[in-house]
Amino acid sequence: MAEEQLVTFSLGSEEFGVDIMRVQEIIRIPPITRVPKAPSYVEGVINLRGNVIPVVSLRNRFGMTRVEETDLSRIIVLQVQSKVFGIRVDAVTEVLRIDSVDIEPPPQVALSMDSQFIRGVGKIGERLLILLDLDNIIGGETGHELST
Repeated sequence: MAEEQLVTFSLGSEEFGVDIMRVQEIIRIPPITRVPKAPSYVEGVINLRGNVIPVVSLRNRFGMTRVEETDLSRIIVLQVQSKVFGIRVDAVTEVLRIDSVDIEPPPQVALSMDSQFIRGVGKIGERLLILLDLDNIIGGETGHELST
């Protein structure tokens, strides 16, 4: 039986998961430099050991209200295709494995965000985990592409 290993994180009361194979690292939030004329969901760029990496606010991307940073806030540094970027999350919760049979396609009625960002919903006991389609987090419908 096929299974996936996911890094899970929270945005408000919702829990999300991304494929661990795309996660480079998880860091505390460093100073973020704003970039003029960047799409609204791009918070800016950070310097990670000499590499300039764009940071996407998932709350902004999903139309959620902005919250203040806490001690649990993190940036998950991801590699998607040839792009490296960070996503700001409220808290990283755990690394877990989920069987493919426990992943359902996204519901037709999009949850509280565009279904284009969702590749499925994982069921873990009573918990529901929204699995993100990372290819659509950057670019997607806006036509903006982040270049690194």
